[in-house]
Amino acid sequence: MNEGPSPRPVHLRHYLAYGSNDVLGAGSMAVISGWVLIFYTQFCGLSAGQAALIFAVARILDAFASPIIGFVSDHFGATALGRRFGRRRFFILAAIPLLPSFALMWLPGQEFWFYLVSYVLFELVYAMEIIPFETLAAEMSTDYRTKAKFAGSRILFGQASAILAGFLPLWLITALGRDNADTFFYMGCIFAVLFMVTAFILWAFSWERFVPGSPEALDAARSSGASSAGQALKALYRNLFSTLRIRAFRLHLGIYLGGYIAQDVFNAAFTFFVIFALAGTTAVASGLLGTMYIVQFFAVMLAINASLRTLPARAYQAAAGCFAVGTLVLLALWSAGLSATSAWIWLPVALAGLGRGAINYIPWATYNYMADVDEIVTGRRREGAFAGVMTFIRKATQAAAVAGVGWLMQAGGFVSGAKVQSADAVQVIALILGLGTVIMLALGVLVSTRFRLGPATHAVLMHEIEHLRAGKRQPTSPEAKAVVEDLSGWRYDQLWGANGVATSR
Repeated sequence: MNEGPSPRPVHLRHYLAYGSNDVLGAGSMAVISGWVLIFYTQFCGLSAGQAALIFAVARILDAFASPIIGFVSDHFGATALGRRFGRRRFFILAAIPLLPSFALMWLPGQEFWFYLVSYVLFELVYAMEIIPFETLAAEMSTDYRTKAKFAGSRILFGQASAILAGFLPLWLITALGRDNADTFFYMGCIFAVLFMVTAFILWAFSWERFVPGSPEALDAARSSGASSAGQALKALYRNLFSTLRIRAFRLHLGIYLGGYIAQDVFNAAFTFFVIFALAGTTAVASGLLGTMYIVQFFAVMLAINASLRTLPARAYQAAAGCFAVGTLVLLALWSAGLSATSAWIWLPVALAGLGRGAINYIPWATYNYMADVDEIVTGRRREGAFAGVMTFIRKATQAAAVAGVGWLMQAGGFVSGAKVQSADAVQVIALILGLGTVIMLALGVLVSTRFRLGPATHAVLMHEIEHLRAGKRQPTSPEAKAVVEDLSGWRYDQLWGANGVATSR
């Protein structure tokens, strides 16, 4: 199903199929970030430090594997399997029978090493499927609005799965009992089935722009002929990290990480905060998380409309402010002595959800245009490289964020399995939730003030790409020159391969 020279029409079924795969992408991360530390510490007898170590090791190993998967998928079209199934879609198909590994993570009564190995296994399977998936919006269309709709569909499905991740433990707790560890195993089984179904739907209703026999295929064949494994690995990382020489991508990463690390910290600390600071229960925390994700779902729809009409950076700034206010109000209510049963608690939860929805959508909407900015610099299409680097940096920083929460909690006196924590331990949880979230949001907003990719500038970018592809080397106008230089970070006479980025293979 590789795409030929003419663009294929994108219909509703394609948007839905593409978006549904974020049940795996965002859904699994919502389950893990919201519940894995609670599961390990309160139901499996692991210390907060051990739980943090499992998370860190798995994410760091995955972070190094992700760029390799991105690189391989960029060059896989030169192989027989790539020609038969697609350089991206082959990996999506191959991952389907391995996705039940998610359920193994939640099997109760096991030892530290079992949880470490099962988590690492799922992370590698996740990367094998999700990195090719992240390239497909750019593969299936070059149109700004179409890519924005792909991103919108993805985030809406992701938020719907996050709602399920929030409420499902509550429903299972109601059915199985408050202290039943099997709650999380059944949750893992349900999500594993959903992952397999949506991955198959994505494979069945997607395609690729890459054509065997094209310059990209010849590039792949040459690259696959490296004389040694060491040279191939060196070429891999040189190629991948050359993506950081694209100015728009560097700024995009700052925006993305600011918003997503803030959510990592908030998610990791929130359930503990509800249970030990607000005197709630796991079921109450589940209900609050589920409600927050419902608000996020509607916030994504608002963000889709805003990003099509204005600069995404402005919508991001408003969303980050809303999330920060919600977090600070939550802490203020705790300081005032309110408990999780107070009706006022729903106010900061709704405010945080309103901001988080847009923060989830906007970076992924802008990500779909990074390969376009790279193309005007290098004259090549490297969607897989961008997906690999983005996942590498995201996983490494997420590992640091969530593991850091676990280690700080342990240093602050948190006792695994205890029904009540000391005042010092509760204070540390509150500080992590508040300062960690707000500081990361502030950093993301600071970076966003320099990010100027939007509908108008993207249209200029695509026009200049066609201009350069036609063999012209002078800009169509001074205004167009300024736009592409701002987005790329390179002078106009250095574009279209006349730079060091193009030779970073």
